Amino acid sequence: MTGSALAELAWPDLEQGREGVLVVPLGATEQHGPHLPLSTDSEIAEALARAVAERLDGVTVAPLLAYGASGEHEGFPGTVSIGAEALELLLVELCRSATTRFERVLLLSAHGGNAAPLRAAVERLRAESRDVRAWGPSWDGDAHAGRTETSLMLALAPEQVRLPAAAAGNPAPLNELLPALRAGGVRQVAPNGVLGDPAGASAEEGLTLLAAAADEIAAVIAAWESGG
Repeated sequence: MTGSALAELAWPDLEQGREGVLVVPLGATEQHGPHLPLSTDSEIAEALARAVAERLDGVTVAPLLAYGASGEHEGFPGTVSIGAEALELLLVELCRSATTRFERVLLLSAHGGNAAPLRAAVERLRAESRDVRAWGPSWDGDAHAGRTETSLMLALAPEQVRLPAAAAGNPAPLNELLPALRAGGVRQVAPNGVLGDPAGASAEEGLTLLAAAADEIAAVIAAWESGG
């Protein structure tokens, strides 16, 4: 690994002054249909952070934040959410501390429900002149637990994917579902928790998606460090 994992370092390793970029993987603990684990978003965020550290010098990967804002999934057993307000505060306080030790902090989120508190936290931190940015994937394809995330998990942890249980859910575009989602949560529009269709998912597709996303994040960081 070109970069390093923060949790594996000792404090003397970081005594040379402010370091480069700290990448904080942010996931969730929430339902992903009957065939994917509750850790799906967290697994993806952590894998992307590690992949970026392999591509760039001066990148340190923070321990995963495995809880997020997942209120839309509360209708399913296993989902554990800290809510938008708590997540925003957590990120603000974490980055206030981290930016005393790192020049830049990238919050890398793999859960769409984290977007609003993430955006609010970054806005607040940048108003304090802290060099913090956020990144989230814009996967083409279905919104939740469909072909895209199933392919990603087949690439990352195939032993955790229950393919015999995989089934299509609601295939409508997310923008069409948002009013009902906000009113009654995912279970109201997709009883099995899937927004899309896992059919056709493959580990090969997942590896391609992961590599493309990691390349994109690495390019964002490189441009950021050069003043872009």
